[in-house]
Amino acid sequence: MEQRTKSEKDRLLEEAMTAYGNDVYYVVYSYVKEHSLAEDLTQEIFIKFYKKVDTFREDSSLKTWIISVAVNHCKDYLRRWDTRMISISNKINEMVKGKMGAPEQTVIENERNSELIESVLSLPVKYREVIFLYYFEEMKLSEIGASLDINTNTVKTRLARGKALLESAIKRSEVYKNG
Repeated sequence: MEQRTKSEKDRLLEEAMTAYGNDVYYVVYSYVKEHSLAEDLTQEIFIKFYKKVDTFREDSSLKTWIISVAVNHCKDYLRRWDTRMISISNKINEMVKGKMGAPEQTVIENERNSELIESVLSLPVKYREVIFLYYFEEMKLSEIGASLDINTNTVKTRLARGKALLESAIKRSEVYKNG
């Protein structure tokens, strides 16, 4: 395996941080559900990326590879801290990129986005991660499979099951609100 020069590593790190920094953060947040922790883990992921950049063989896209590093880092973190309670103390709305408009419109849209994100975050991890990567990160099924190290057909199955679970969660939420 070819060793990269320091300037090549620096360039790849800068490219990855600029192009995929937000993507990595949102993936991490979808796992840990806490902003400051997601920021810390995102920094750790980019440090890991820099140290392991020589193992990047370019047989997948840089985005697929960095998302894969992020997913594995999050899973490792959650395994280490599986007994620790992670509190959701910050508003999920901060994560949503809202459109500017009338204040009432913005409030309604933020409320809808918050409910949707809460519903996604309530799903089991195996469904949450494929839904997040497919809809929020707009990754292809094959890229998701490569990032999560699972078969593309498994991605399709989890996506379909996750959408069904999400739909029923949203319906339950609407019944609860209106009932």
